[in-house]
Amino acid sequence: MRKINISEFVENQKFNRFHLTLLATCIFIIVVDGYDMFMLGAILPTLMEEWKMDPLVGGQLGSYALFGMMIGALLFGPFADRFGRKNAILICTVLFSLFTFTSGFANGPTSFGIQRFIAGIGLGGVMPNLIALVTEYAPKKLRSTLVAIMFSGHAFGGIVAALGTLAILPNFGWRWVVFLACIPILLMPILYKALPESYSYFVKTNKKEQLVKTLNRVNPNQQFTMNDELVMHQSDDTDSSIKKLFTEKRGFSTVMFWIAAFMCLLVMYGLSTWLPKIMQNSGYPIGSSLVFLIVLNLGGVTGAIFAGKLCDKFGSRRVLLVFFALGFISLTALSFSPNQLLLYVMIFIAGATTTGTQINTNAYVSQYYPSGIRSTGVGWELGIGRIGGMLGPTLGGILLASNLPVHLNFLAFAIPCLIAGVAILLVQERYGHMVNQDAQFAEPVQLQGVHE
Repeated sequence: MRKINISEFVENQKFNRFHLTLLATCIFIIVVDGYDMFMLGAILPTLMEEWKMDPLVGGQLGSYALFGMMIGALLFGPFADRFGRKNAILICTVLFSLFTFTSGFANGPTSFGIQRFIAGIGLGGVMPNLIALVTEYAPKKLRSTLVAIMFSGHAFGGIVAALGTLAILPNFGWRWVVFLACIPILLMPILYKALPESYSYFVKTNKKEQLVKTLNRVNPNQQFTMNDELVMHQSDDTDSSIKKLFTEKRGFSTVMFWIAAFMCLLVMYGLSTWLPKIMQNSGYPIGSSLVFLIVLNLGGVTGAIFAGKLCDKFGSRRVLLVFFALGFISLTALSFSPNQLLLYVMIFIAGATTTGTQINTNAYVSQYYPSGIRSTGVGWELGIGRIGGMLGPTLGGILLASNLPVHLNFLAFAIPCLIAGVAILLVQERYGHMVNQDAQFAEPVQLQGVHE
């Protein structure tokens, strides 16, 4: 009989076909998630004109999905830690795809907003579980990088939304931009087969047979059997209660993560919702304004992956602090109305240091908590952050309705970057899972028996 520590086995693997399949599947889901989220900013000027909405109502429309995302993150994070991350991901994917699709039949802001809210529950619920699942199965030296690559698909979804709107809107109208959201439902059988379930869920529910099959997918060359003794460290405690976020001296850092996410998502969703309109008000045509949205999200994709590699090499907190400072500088520079070339550069950097930084903050949070509360930790970080995300579009709407100079619009989004940086600076890493898994928590927890 072999005695295998599951966590050590998984984290010591080299990147292989299993990781590629997991990563590709999660990227597809997060791209569609990003498309469904960011396409509102691309079609919002058209909706405002068709439904005669002022900027404040338009900002509120952008907040409906974010309110749903807050609820989804708070509910489906703990749900997945108790009932399985794979099930939570698939349920949420169906939810946001279906109700984004049906919102294309809306005939006014009220109907559209209600369906955006329901879709938002799925959009918010899927994110923490994708992050937790990739973190759980990623090789230890690639965790931040793989999470960043996966989650950068969210920003890439914003690029697809902007390009799709440019191609579809002039010829078919905004409704066909929305109808494309049904694609994941058609591919659900493939997604179900490709996604693995969390190994910590199998340990928690005592499903050894499924655990053995999953570990054999992770590395087909090292076949496990039902006779092998499979164990986990105590630092991988499978207790998924929310109160665990505040035990073992994690409470202060938990609150700091919430503050950082609140500020970063305020900037991220405020800009993604209103950047086309802000640039349109600055004299740029709608087509050119959508290009700025594409540049913003290209920066998000590039910044996420680049920062992820730096986080794996130099440590997450140090890199996040630098990126939040760069976010403040780039957004402040935009407030001085630079020439067009510098404008594109600053918007690119702003995307890299807001969307990109939030993605790596999520990776940092997912590594801070033990596996049993990983979805809960990321879910509540994103859930509380969604409050800031909801305020972002509303803040942008208020700024535009007030007819303030363009430079004040950008300056209002620069200051939260500094606050987020201070919050990350105050995180107490010494109480995190990334330190303690190799320190005081060395006694194994054994998987008992077989559950059919």
